[in-house]
Amino acid sequence: MDGVSEPERVGTVVVGGGQAGLSVGYHLAQRGLPFLIMDANARIGDAWRNRWDSLRLFTPARYNGLPGMPFPAKGRSFPTKNEMADYLVAYAAHFELPIRTGVRVDRLSRQGDRFLLTAGDRRIAAENVVVAMSSHESPWVPPFARKLDPSVVQLHSAEYRNPSQLRKGGVLVVGAHDSGAEIALDVASGHPTWLSGRDTGHVPFRIDGSVGRWFGMPLVMFMFYHVMTVSTPIGRKVRPKLLRHAGPVVRLKPRDLAAAGIERVPKMMGVREGRPVLENQQILEVANVIWCTGFRPDFSWIDLPVIRDDKIEPIHRRGIVSNQPGLYFVGLFFQYAASSGLVGGVGRDAAHVVDAIASRTRGDRSAHHQDPTATDVEATKNATSRERGRELS
Repeated sequence: MDGVSEPERVGTVVVGGGQAGLSVGYHLAQRGLPFLIMDANARIGDAWRNRWDSLRLFTPARYNGLPGMPFPAKGRSFPTKNEMADYLVAYAAHFELPIRTGVRVDRLSRQGDRFLLTAGDRRIAAENVVVAMSSHESPWVPPFARKLDPSVVQLHSAEYRNPSQLRKGGVLVVGAHDSGAEIALDVASGHPTWLSGRDTGHVPFRIDGSVGRWFGMPLVMFMFYHVMTVSTPIGRKVRPKLLRHAGPVVRLKPRDLAAAGIERVPKMMGVREGRPVLENQQILEVANVIWCTGFRPDFSWIDLPVIRDDKIEPIHRRGIVSNQPGLYFVGLFFQYAASSGLVGGVGRDAAHVVDAIASRTRGDRSAHHQDPTATDVEATKNATSRERGRELS
């Protein structure tokens, strides 16, 4: 055995304990299938806690519940990031989902007819693996960011919490979509603020106004959930565009930014003499730059031929990877519908993937007359199966 211990054996490993991973866990538990959720964060919900302090969700609470448990707030209110994090903790505890936190999966490969996951010195062999995307994304900034003068404070939106992190002086927020607009408004009361980037448009109604609450948001959610899917012509037309370009700003309007004294400026194109240079060649003398330039999916840890050449997404059909039986994704942007990237939209995708896992498991049992899983994880079957058929109203 050359000193290498046998890997732990698990039926299904879910990589990521955010809303996508927990939704998968719920459906696996409903079917009595043994599984384990692994999350890199110290606590469930940290992916939400670690965002800027003033963040509120862009969808009302009535659309933010995961399968089997509605969000505990007034239906038309907009939860804070911490309320969302606390809800995920309560969700995992209520359904007794088997979760290991503080464990980041470093590598996913094949070992014979199983998958092998490596997390530090831990090795786990699994029949099925579900990748919940949010656990493997990297903040992106343009390469010329390193040319800014060292005196300029640089923060990505993933690092920004509140204005106390900034130096006295002007702030350039790069990226004018939701995070950029919201963070620019957050800092504008104490700093001269410029917002750089392409105008992506805005939702034509106030999402928290009477029109938005009673008509606008229900219509949008119906469109996102039922109309804009890979099964409809309009969904197939819109999907490639949304994968590459941001949609309209949801909450804020141009007049909100103007009223706060925020100046809209062209796209930042580079750095000159240590300062930001805009598309119109204007140089801004600012003390701070906040990069709201988004995230890039990180598939480098998956040592399998499952990623498209453009590296935007895996090769899949509704989260099922046909060339790697037993490998699945949940939480991808527009995985099946425009709602797939929303908290309340991951449940349907999770159910579809778990249906595939259950079918595959039944096939394996028929072929081998047994369910080869680790005894410690098999014990979780008894805990989670108590919740089968249990729904909260």
